[in-house]
Amino acid sequence: MAKDRFVEVYSQGVTNAEKIIVDTQTGVNYVLASSALTAGCGMSILVDADGKPIVTPVG
Repeated sequence: MAKDRFVEVYSQGVTNAEKIIVDTQTGVNYVLASSALTAGCGMSILVDADGKPIVTPVG
């Protein structure tokens, strides 16, 4: 079975949910935010204090 490209490594909330997703090929971290109240969601690269992408070592 093939390894999943994206894995959820953190989740918080139910109605207003935030998740951190990691790309298993590049290690780049993304934040996914969704709200059942507004029926919307958004996803963005997660960055550090210097604005550089947060990368989880893969291997």
